[in-house]
Amino acid sequence: MNNRINIEAKAPLNNAAYFSCFYGILSREFLRFVSQRSRFFSALIRPLLWLVVFAAGFRAALGIAIIEPYETYITYEVYIAPGLCCMILLFNGMQSSLSMVYDREMGSMRVLLMSPLPRGFLLICKLAATALISLAQVYTFLAIALFVGVDPPLLGYLAVLPALILVALMLGALGLFMSSWIKQLENFAGVMNFVIFPMFFLSSALYPLWKMREASEWLYWLCSVNPFTHATELVRHALYLKISWEAFAVVAGTTLVFSVLAIKGFNPQRGMKAKGKGPA
Repeated sequence: MNNRINIEAKAPLNNAAYFSCFYGILSREFLRFVSQRSRFFSALIRPLLWLVVFAAGFRAALGIAIIEPYETYITYEVYIAPGLCCMILLFNGMQSSLSMVYDREMGSMRVLLMSPLPRGFLLICKLAATALISLAQVYTFLAIALFVGVDPPLLGYLAVLPALILVALMLGALGLFMSSWIKQLENFAGVMNFVIFPMFFLSSALYPLWKMREASEWLYWLCSVNPFTHATELVRHALYLKISWEAFAVVAGTTLVFSVLAIKGFNPQRGMKAKGKGPA
């Protein structure tokens, strides 16, 4: 009997096992998302405030010239909408990484990692589940944005889907990389704010790069090397049925780099070890 158990334990896992794992992680994230309804509305209120209040105040001061991918003059609301979509993905990615730190400290992440499936696959499933759940918030935001004049081509809503998924994976991988090196939950909020706000404001989400260049050359270069700029441009072009290959390459490469670093550096014992080093 023991021999049979050992043979079964060493049997290779089939595709059904991988799919079942992904479905389980996705279901867990979805149930957590549904149980935290305030998280859904707070993720929408933030970009809507920018779209309705901020854009109304800066509409006259920040006129937008004809730039790619637009073929005519546009309103400021139309310009910032793709960046606000990426803002939703950014905050969701950070929120997901915060939950990773919490799960690690509570020990539930160790239970998940007891699965015979590779650790890298489990973490990628976590990233994919977060990305898919974030899509509901982005498309809800785009539906509301229709009422303020943000009306991209109908096919743009479908064309932007792969771009949104790739950007969500990139930002989720960044958050996972951060969570893999932060030892305690209390330290995460400060680090998260240190990453979110510079990443968002030093990008083309709110202002075209040529306007940043007019203001300051070094600010322009900071914005140019910011991966969030390329994420915003990838979504912007896809929403209007075009593609920026440079933005795609940068986002895909950044996603790969942060995913590898996060998987290599993730240690479910990190938070537990930090607690064990308390004052003697």
